[in-house]
Amino acid sequence: MKTAIYTSYGSPEVIQILETEKPLPKSNEVLVQIKASSVTRADTMMRAGTPKFGRLFLGFFKPKNTSLGTGFSGIIESVGSEVTQFKIGDKIFGEKLFSNGTNTEFLCIAEDSIIALKPNNISHQWAAPVCDGFLTSYNFLKDIANIQQGQHILINGASGSLGTAAVQIAKIKGATVTGVCSTKNIELVKSLGVDFVIDHKNDDFTKNKNMYDFIYDSVGKTNYSKSKNALKSNGLFITPVLSLNVLYYSISHPKKVKFAATGLKQPEELKQLFLELVDFFEQKRLETVIDKTYNLSEIIEAHHYLETGRKVGNIVVINQ
Repeated sequence: MKTAIYTSYGSPEVIQILETEKPLPKSNEVLVQIKASSVTRADTMMRAGTPKFGRLFLGFFKPKNTSLGTGFSGIIESVGSEVTQFKIGDKIFGEKLFSNGTNTEFLCIAEDSIIALKPNNISHQWAAPVCDGFLTSYNFLKDIANIQQGQHILINGASGSLGTAAVQIAKIKGATVTGVCSTKNIELVKSLGVDFVIDHKNDDFTKNKNMYDFIYDSVGKTNYSKSKNALKSNGLFITPVLSLNVLYYSISHPKKVKFAATGLKQPEELKQLFLELVDFFEQKRLETVIDKTYNLSEIIEAHHYLETGRKVGNIVVINQ
């Protein structure tokens, strides 16, 4: 089978497509034929080893985990002897963290992992990125911000993977939403339900004093220092993108700034959030935005495109 890996930090050209043996599921695992998998900005940052202080966790001189991809959707080909929740032929989707990546043709994953039956009303391509954009944003808006009806949230990077998810989740929660994006993406963001749109090329949201209960910087393009005046007196700045500014203020002003790595939550907590998202998709209350799809053999091109900064929504790798 074909698998994408990287064994050193650098440009997309460090990615290799290797022929490896198809894995065999352990007694508590299912073997999944991957139909689609995600490629995210986080993948490109880990591949490049940036920011460099992140290498304290990833591996200082070279990556400890050489695999790529976390989100996936596919069909179960075989099951371990102790598996009871799934059967051969089931269409499932979810996320695999801190081990074999999902940018591959086959994957073994434990049945109690962050996986579920794929809703019939969404395709494998729609399902594959759910645990990247939606799960992260749902964690921030529900668990970290505890956003309530009537509150006002500004989403910086509203047209990206996390941003398009956050807009929809915030509206489900009954919040007023201001989305920040570029001119070309205004109509997309409006179609997702935002109440107000700010074109970052023409307007500076940080000048809107005392406006927002929350600022969700989904792309790491601002920080608390720049945007604190736009928050209400009890407002909160939240972001999944770690920087030195965010690290400093999250420690020195923990009631004002919150950073979190969603993947580090307890597995049972992530599973519960994921299953709630599955319900929203089954109810057709959420929709995945996909910019481009690539074949697994084109994953280097996918990483190059991600680094242009022009991505809208999600990038998906498909296996033909």
